[in-house]
Amino acid sequence: MLVRLPHAEDAIVEESKVRDYLLSAANPRARGKPAFFHSLGFGFENHELLRQALLQIAQSDTAEEGQTSLFGRKFEIRAILQGPSGKTARINTVWIIEDGTTIPRFVTAYPS
Repeated sequence: MLVRLPHAEDAIVEESKVRDYLLSAANPRARGKPAFFHSLGFGFENHELLRQALLQIAQSDTAEEGQTSLFGRKFEIRAILQGPSGKTARINTVWIIEDGTTIPRFVTAYPS
């Protein structure tokens, strides 16, 4: 069942998560994500554009509630992301509302 991400207007996407994880090939956990996002025109110099695009996805697209984890409720949003290059791609974004909070936090994004 698709729902709105609860409290999406307060969603958090940490700058370091975008810059040092999604866009950094030096991070071994990032795998192919940096190449994917760079191919859309996102890079270190404009990482704020990607952060803002992720926030926009949280606020405007519908989410599917996933399994509750030890840390909280997870949600997945499938969306179309347009990069600065003009190219578009389907992505999946994952958000969590940690136990004891109401604010969704960005976990990861990857090609759909």
